[in-house]
Amino acid sequence: MNVVIVSGTVFGAAEDVAHHAAELLAQAGLNVSYQPRVSYTELLALEPDALLFITSTTGMGELPENLQPLIDTLREKAPDWQGLLGGVIGLGDACYGEDFCAGGEMVRELYAELGVVELQDMLRLDASETVTPER
Repeated sequence: MNVVIVSGTVFGAAEDVAHHAAELLAQAGLNVSYQPRVSYTELLALEPDALLFITSTTGMGELPENLQPLIDTLREKAPDWQGLLGGVIGLGDACYGEDFCAGGEMVRELYAELGVVELQDMLRLDASETVTPER
């Protein structure tokens, strides 16, 4: 299975998560291509069997600047991805209320428009949660 990972980030956290996800999927025996910045044409050329979008949320619930053009083009060109497998990992801060992981929600809406089948609900990573390491 050819899994393509695309990330949208402002400060690099989504890229860090994407690198980790790529390692885990490769260890599971999947063919993984991580594309931090990819055009519509490049994405189609990769012929994905599954997509994993990993994105932060910026501003007032918006997608990062590096991901917005791809999302706009996908919405405009509407490739026939009926039945394509997909997943979303959204990064955000629950302190922002309704805008928490809004970037990921935008990707999920696009998936629905294009017929992409989400394998599970979006994984939400909350920056406001802290983990205290064991001492």
